[in-house]
Amino acid sequence: MSDRRRIILGGAAIAVTGAAGWAWRNRAGSYDAVPETQPAIVETVQNMPYREFGKTGLRISELGFGAWGIGGNSYGAADRAESLAALARAEELGCNFVDTAAVYGQSEDVLGEFLQGRRDRWVVATKFSGQDAGMTATLEAQLQRLRTDHVDFYMVHWLPRGDEAGLLDELANLKRSGKARFVGVSLYNAEEIDFVTKKTDLDGIMVPMNLLDPYPFVSQREKIARKGLGVLIRSSLKEGFLAGAFTKQTRFTDPNDQRSKWSVEEIERTVDRVEQFRFLEQQAGSMARAAIGYPLSFPEVSNVVVGVRRVWEAEENFGRTAGYRLAASELEKVGELQSQLGLKLRPSLKERIRTLLS
Repeated sequence: MSDRRRIILGGAAIAVTGAAGWAWRNRAGSYDAVPETQPAIVETVQNMPYREFGKTGLRISELGFGAWGIGGNSYGAADRAESLAALARAEELGCNFVDTAAVYGQSEDVLGEFLQGRRDRWVVATKFSGQDAGMTATLEAQLQRLRTDHVDFYMVHWLPRGDEAGLLDELANLKRSGKARFVGVSLYNAEEIDFVTKKTDLDGIMVPMNLLDPYPFVSQREKIARKGLGVLIRSSLKEGFLAGAFTKQTRFTDPNDQRSKWSVEEIERTVDRVEQFRFLEQQAGSMARAAIGYPLSFPEVSNVVVGVRRVWEAEENFGRTAGYRLAASELEKVGELQSQLGLKLRPSLKERIRTLLS
């Protein structure tokens, strides 16, 4: 970088820091914990509300089958027969959306077996996760495992930029080919959402959101709505902790369980925070129902993907939780608690500067 460019950027950073700081101070109380409108429901199937997926024309169940667990390499071993039965029960209860990826163990293969004779009943989403073969070749292999000639929503597992920006062009080419009907990315922070809304023509995004991690979604709702993006929510149960069954003594000993890498301190801190939201059980009947009902309460959300491995989980998630919303008073209290606990609600100063400079 030239000295002149350093000076220019240094001066810009100082100016932007002041502007960002001013905006931050003036928006310090702008987090809207309670949506102004209710989610728009376009139809109901077996008591399962359906929502529009952005501007795609797809109508999807508001709860989706998260197929990570049935792959057997992330939350412990999975029984194939039980996985197939869970998928079938989800369909009976009105679920028509499933999310998977090539890196989810045997997930795509199990799903491919299940979809035989019922492909037209399901909206299938999967992802490119940086495989050495490249995106196009990877999708071809995924289509073979899924036993279909197309996927309905194809994502890159992160936001490619810089040297990887060509992946967005490759996504567009796959959409034009018909092998991916719609395309998007999985995101992690507000700055990435800002980039997508301003500089891409993607159809949808996947973002994390739960009672303990409201950021980045809550700070970017207006931008997402203006862009008309389809929104998939992941991690609504915070790796299962928001189901409320884990204690400070819980340990994950299966090496195939990603949570085995959690430290004792992480487990204890997460359990402590979950306990702060126990008041939601009184109305919901369970912590899991309350936790999933939180993102379902926002109209910008198209679908909340919930991990399912067993039939009873399908019955609980799709049979008893579909349609549940938190009351306005509960959402207000949730927002207050999130602030009191110091949970991240807005972009950091560094992130806001990066956004303004981009």
